Amino acid sequence: MSKFGVMVMGPAGAGKSTFCASLITHLQLNRRSSFYVNLDPAAETFEHTPDLDIRELISLEDVMEEMELGPNGGLIYCFEFLMENLDFLTKSLDSLTEEYLIIFDMPGQIELYTHVPILPALVRFLTRAGSLDFRLCAAYLLEATFVVDRAKFFSGTLSAMSAMIMLEVPHLNILSKMDLVKDQVRKKDLKRFQMPDSGLLDDDPAEIARRKDEGTVDDEDAMADPKDKGALMRGGGFRRLNRAVANLIENFSMVSYLKLDVQDEDSVGAILSYIDDCIQYHEAQEPKELKDEEFDDMDGMEE
Repeated sequence: MSKFGVMVMGPAGAGKSTFCASLITHLQLNRRSSFYVNLDPAAETFEHTPDLDIRELISLEDVMEEMELGPNGGLIYCFEFLMENLDFLTKSLDSLTEEYLIIFDMPGQIELYTHVPILPALVRFLTRAGSLDFRLCAAYLLEATFVVDRAKFFSGTLSAMSAMIMLEVPHLNILSKMDLVKDQVRKKDLKRFQMPDSGLLDDDPAEIARRKDEGTVDDEDAMADPKDKGALMRGGGFRRLNRAVANLIENFSMVSYLKLDVQDEDSVGAILSYIDDCIQYHEAQEPKELKDEEFDDMDGMEE
């Protein structure tokens, strides 16, 4: 019997836990079952109490204190410890039926999704046939305010694409916190960010305004003073790097974004419908039989 789940991931501050809470609330309002798994050993507060919490197995605070590790090294150690104790997950998840949507709330350390092989190993364990046999998808959140800084946006998009390649599961990329950019970006412009291409760098309003104010031309061969951080971030080398990243993303043509506003019930419902499609949730549900009183009501309608 397959199980159905979604891994909610993304950089710190992207709104992962807030999205998980809104998703659980939406499921409850629609009389659907959910199971909330917190896999962030550094998490502190939740709107909905996790049904399974990695902190019952290991916490980042304890690891940092006992192993004398920093937050990044400590988080990787926590996941290595989890991989050595996978029974912690199996015991709680094995009995869940296919009616449940199992929501994994992941930490915000980007290395876990981009090049450290721990999460791919966890995904393989969860999706392996004959074991838990998950139909799993990833939901990668990127804060919508990244669109204001286009270099930052392409950096975040590169991380999203790296996660797609590493995890090898159906993948949704989501621009979260849309309410924060409603007055900063026009709807017409925002559509371009949903399907990223290198042309976004050519007409960056901030860069055009900067060159106009400074009276400079767009010379990508110009060398900046390495001691001047501000000059480096505006120099030709920085622009060439951004363009190389943008071209790579455009050539792969893998990343597109959905919009999310957790304060809008319809927006949360739309994201859930994409998740259901990715994991083929509805195809596995058994038709529900009508109760006797519902049969009686139908007979009365026919008469």
